[in-house]
Amino acid sequence: MAVLMGGLSSEREVSLVSGRECADALERLGARVSRIDAGRDLAQVLTAAKPDVVFNALHGAWGEDGCVQGVLETLGLPYTHSGVLASALAMDKAKAKAVLAAAGVTVPGGGLFNRFDVAKSHVMAPPYVVKPNAEGSSVGVFLVFEGANGPPQQVVAPDWTFGEEVMVEPYIAGQELAVAVMGQQALTVTDIVSRTGFYDYDAKYGEGGSTHIMPADMPKPAFERALRMAEAAHGALGCQGVTRSDFRYDNVNDLLVLLEVNTQPGMTPTSLAPEQAAHLGIGFDDLVLWIVEQAYGGRGKSGI
Repeated sequence: MAVLMGGLSSEREVSLVSGRECADALERLGARVSRIDAGRDLAQVLTAAKPDVVFNALHGAWGEDGCVQGVLETLGLPYTHSGVLASALAMDKAKAKAVLAAAGVTVPGGGLFNRFDVAKSHVMAPPYVVKPNAEGSSVGVFLVFEGANGPPQQVVAPDWTFGEEVMVEPYIAGQELAVAVMGQQALTVTDIVSRTGFYDYDAKYGEGGSTHIMPADMPKPAFERALRMAEAAHGALGCQGVTRSDFRYDNVNDLLVLLEVNTQPGMTPTSLAPEQAAHLGIGFDDLVLWIVEQAYGGRGKSGI
């Protein structure tokens, strides 16, 4: 087994933890594991390692957007999670929204705007959300509420590295929800209560940054709707293995909106997908084993 971790994206530190946890589980299961901090020499490193299967624990750009998947396809190596097309689609928020909307999944309004236009004036009435079009873990996400002094200037800061266009969407008040899908079946719904008021990077990965209520306390019809929407999104994008869909639910207006699909959800001690699996009696090691078995039997080179 080769476990890919770290990588080149802004989510590198989270990936190192996910990779460590998965590699530890595979060793407990009896596998011989090569832990690979994935760099641009990945093809050469994997050619030398000659693994039977690759566990892709990378997060974010390059590792989760179809690029590394293309390398693995070229090398003819079975690998975990989604293939090239599904990975690329899910990472591109604008394209994913178009596919999901066509499949009948409710997604936010808004669209892509030049980052300088977004910084110059409000491109929509507050409250709204500004985010990179192809990042995860809430990296580079800003909320603009009513009464704000102005639009976010962070998107034109010298250290902005997330592209010239940003996604701007209406802010949806209510519960922050997540649904993991394993194979084609949704597991449960988690209500995420952030202790910082916004489910940002620190709330997601910092110790005590958020509280997870599982199953979510919400009306049963909306709960079931979240499960079915996550399954529909997983299928519409052509995903494989485990995914996690993130939602907002406005219970006042009974509005459930799918924000994005994560094709390689976190596998850290505070991650949502392993937590949901455990809730249904699937331990962490068993979850990792199932993901690997899908890579062997579910799809290899046929996953594009």
